[in-house]
Amino acid sequence: MSNTLEKIVADKKSGIEKYKKSFTIEDLKKKISSYNNYLNFKDKLKQNKVSVIAEIKKASPSAGVIVEDYDPRSIAKQYLNSGADCLSVLTEENYFRGKLEDIIEIKKEIKLPILCKDFFIESYQVYLARSFGADAILIILSAVSEKTAREIYDVAEELNMSIIVEVHTSEEAKNALNFKNAIIGINNRNLKTLKTDIQTTYDLHKVISDHPGPLICESGIKSEIEVEEIVRKTKINNFLIGESLLKDLGKNSSLLSKILQIKA
Repeated sequence: MSNTLEKIVADKKSGIEKYKKSFTIEDLKKKISSYNNYLNFKDKLKQNKVSVIAEIKKASPSAGVIVEDYDPRSIAKQYLNSGADCLSVLTEENYFRGKLEDIIEIKKEIKLPILCKDFFIESYQVYLARSFGADAILIILSAVSEKTAREIYDVAEELNMSIIVEVHTSEEAKNALNFKNAIIGINNRNLKTLKTDIQTTYDLHKVISDHPGPLICESGIKSEIEVEEIVRKTKINNFLIGESLLKDLGKNSSLLSKILQIKA
């Protein structure tokens, strides 16, 4: 690891310690057992039509502040009304200006499965995310060792969560195939340099095309034309889109609506 990803992971370690002072794993398990609003994220992703995981975030390291007057619940309502299948909620505090409480606030009114989008570097975070209402978590293979990735995955399975294993290189894509029940997400963004390249999806799809679970194209999508081409060339039907949708909020003919009209 280096550059941006390394900095985020280093800061994340101190952030986890803050929560550990307030909640033991037993505390979190009690919260999880009392929560009754979990949804199946994986089942919402389609094999025969285009699905969109619409992302909610205030800022990012690559774009800076994206939404000045940030209201996660309002954004979630707009996504719901435009037909989003699932939500991705950024909960990383320092670089994306998010917080876990955003998931709880959204779930008070919006009945859509939620991915806790964060940098998971130890299994404690899985209990934490679940206790705040998350339906799915993300394992970024470039951020953790294979051993840690497996530990995080196993805990998420125990908690009946959906799991996205995220890859950016051919080697990571091959490793992701070992997570049989996972959703595999191809991130077009290099988290070390923050550069995006849609070609990554085309290259890595060749490696993971036989994976039995859903596949997701993540990052860098700017238009329905790009989505249509990816669907046609790879048969990937699921897309995690953030910045483009956030900048498009409030427009009469939304990008989200146009994408969802594409035939798989």
